[in-house]
Amino acid sequence: MSALLTNLTHWKSLESHFGEIKNVQLKDLFEKDGTRGERFVLKVSDIYFDYSKHRITEETLSLLLGLAEERGLEARRAAMFSGEKINSTENRAVLHTALRAPKGATVLVDGHNVVPDVHAVLEKMTEFSNQVRSGAWKGHTGKSIKYVVNIGIGGSDLGPVMAYEALKHFSQRNLSFRFVSNVDGNDFAEAVEGISAEETLFIISSKTFTTLETMTNAQTARTWLLEQLGGDASAVAKHFVAVSTNGEAVSKFGIDTQNMFGFWDWVGGRYSMSSAIGLSTMLAIGSEHYYEMLAGLHEMDEHFRTAPLNENIPVIMGMLGIWYADFFGVQTQAIFPYENYLKRFPAYLQQLTMESNGKHVTLEGENVGYQTGVVYWGEPGTNGQHSFYQLVHQGTLLIPCDFIGFKKPLNVLPPHQDYLIANMIAQGEALAFGKTAEAVKAEGVADNLVAHKVFEGNRPSSTFFIDQLNPKNLGKLIAMYEHCVFVQSVIWDINPFDQMGVELGKVLAQNIIPELQDTSKVLQHDSSTNALIEYYRS
Repeated sequence: MSALLTNLTHWKSLESHFGEIKNVQLKDLFEKDGTRGERFVLKVSDIYFDYSKHRITEETLSLLLGLAEERGLEARRAAMFSGEKINSTENRAVLHTALRAPKGATVLVDGHNVVPDVHAVLEKMTEFSNQVRSGAWKGHTGKSIKYVVNIGIGGSDLGPVMAYEALKHFSQRNLSFRFVSNVDGNDFAEAVEGISAEETLFIISSKTFTTLETMTNAQTARTWLLEQLGGDASAVAKHFVAVSTNGEAVSKFGIDTQNMFGFWDWVGGRYSMSSAIGLSTMLAIGSEHYYEMLAGLHEMDEHFRTAPLNENIPVIMGMLGIWYADFFGVQTQAIFPYENYLKRFPAYLQQLTMESNGKHVTLEGENVGYQTGVVYWGEPGTNGQHSFYQLVHQGTLLIPCDFIGFKKPLNVLPPHQDYLIANMIAQGEALAFGKTAEAVKAEGVADNLVAHKVFEGNRPSSTFFIDQLNPKNLGKLIAMYEHCVFVQSVIWDINPFDQMGVELGKVLAQNIIPELQDTSKVLQHDSSTNALIEYYRS
């Protein structure tokens, strides 16, 4: 049994240290140390990570890393990479890292090397992708594919959507990609608006092939297709493929199991975008670019696995999160990519972080006595500066921010990139150092407006500068946040690889569905739920 977090030596030292530093100003830290902005920096491959604008000192960092050591982070990290069943509630290994391991590597699960299995699926994906992209894959009427519709939900949707949007610059533009996840019929209706069934390929992504939302949309897609193609059920095999492990259900649906792409129970949904769940990504950007993304993921995996804690980007990110959540009481983390192609990246991180670390019990099932997890949110670029940045700068909440910027634009349109990056850098500066009443008065502002124009500052942020957004660097970014989540889970002694909190509502919905459809059923819920059902029935 793990020692209680709050009883650990380094935790108690951090509590004492927090009392000494909680009111220290970033402005003072920078004035006392002219090299701070050069020392609190890590440069790993194409990623330049500046964490100097955080409310920490050398002592803070030392204590945080000491806590990571005392909590056994290094041993836990080794256990994950070696294939131990660290997902204890489901008795599974956790090996999304094996999905991007190079050929020739060895990763054992129950004595079996899974790397050849991974590459066999990748090769099958590559062959299929090449056929579709070249036009060799023909639909039921002999036409090539022009539209690809990915149907999934959660990790089977958020990863593919994010990756498609992020790498659209590298996509094959004669193929159009659409994504359906919501069981709301409007989602499907809009996805197929204006497209032709005879030129459409559906990817049904569901490990069990039983997920309510996905299979409801899949059946609707099947009906839609057959209505347009004369009702010939054999057409399904030419227009549907599956990412699943349930061959019997896939075959019953009408999909040729030769066009079923499998993955494994040691891959959690929100960690699965580099598995066959990424089939739509490969179709969009091609296998060469897809392998570059895998290489980036693997490069960050290796950095996290081998770098010393004090030179390890995900470790420092994770421990800064611990510092703010459990000592400052921070409850949100903002993600601001200054790159419009990354507009879905904050939404992707929401599932990755909040489904992973939104837990209230330890690995042993005991209630935690400290905060776990924070709310992740954000929007791209300068858009947020004209909406919610007001609260970040002058509100009463302390909100650490991650700024993500790229030195080289994918589309060179002077002077856009200079304006974009100038804004990103300026926001970090403004958050850290603010603007005093004296400075405001010196500008000639009327006395009654001075208080309204004061910026308190002392608001923390990280800045990630990357050379350019490309498949490899996207892979690095994704793995960087994956491992940050893992670091925090180790400190909190929770399981970041299950998601039992999503189950109850889904189970209750199965009970309510027949009650909505059959008005003769007697309702036996609470008075509020009964009234809502009655109102819908009426």
